[in-house]
Amino acid sequence: MSIDLKQLKYFLAVAEEKSFSRAAERLHISQPPLSQQIMKLEAELGVKLFARTTRTFELTVAGKALMVEAADVLAKMRMTIDTVRQIDRGEVGRLRVGIVGSAMWGPIPSLLEEFQSKYPQVTWTLHELGPTVQYEALRAKQIDIGFWREPKLDEDGLRNDNLRQELCFRENVCVAVNEHHPLAKQEAIELADIANEPMLTLALDKSAFPRYLIQCCVKAGFHPEIFQEATEPQTLLAMVGAGLGVTLMPETTSRIGWPGVVFLPIRSNPPSANLYIAYPALDDAPVVRAFLNILRPPSRDGL
Repeated sequence: MSIDLKQLKYFLAVAEEKSFSRAAERLHISQPPLSQQIMKLEAELGVKLFARTTRTFELTVAGKALMVEAADVLAKMRMTIDTVRQIDRGEVGRLRVGIVGSAMWGPIPSLLEEFQSKYPQVTWTLHELGPTVQYEALRAKQIDIGFWREPKLDEDGLRNDNLRQELCFRENVCVAVNEHHPLAKQEAIELADIANEPMLTLALDKSAFPRYLIQCCVKAGFHPEIFQEATEPQTLLAMVGAGLGVTLMPETTSRIGWPGVVFLPIRSNPPSANLYIAYPALDDAPVVRAFLNILRPPSRDGL
């Protein structure tokens, strides 16, 4: 049996119009090929679909049954085609986003809000992970994109590993001090001004970013005294609020009102806390393409 969707479309037009001539006009074809297709369909099915006389033109019982089924089949096919096209445009699907916690104090929430607004049928989930874990999750296809501070690897290394990373938002590091600290009254300070302060830092074995900050201190002329390490930025800021030390944080951290904490810009050569996005270079996932189109329009600042 060889029945195609075109035959069902032609049959449905004739059944709805109850006229070969009107159906042919609706389909923008001539009547003879339409009649041939209906005859071929009847032959394939081995049934009569229309009861024809000189004065009447009616569907048979089999024809009425096929009319219902054909309408359902064609409607499902249209829905399938629409869904496939939506998937290809990134309008339907799932996006798994890896992110370092501090990035949620910056532009990422508004970016996700814009994405959700433009692609309401895409479900997305956030996975708060360190850069190393994100890197492995990307390789294992457990997340679709990742955000981290400073390049995880050099560009060639990522390309060889079929991952790509791009700078998406520029940002500097600032110093967080207790509100009663003598430096808190300054509008800005030098990095060397905290040389003798107890340093609170993110866990040095979890990410390259805190190690990078320590190296920036060394370049500024001092080896910081590490007082405590913590996994989460908010833990460090709570300790700063309690007067236990100072810490280095991305400037967007200051958008949140942390009790007892003052954020001070660094005047000369502030360390960067640039945010990078990483994603598979060879896996052309439509939802990832859709997200990247929102991330990097020509007018977006900071790129």
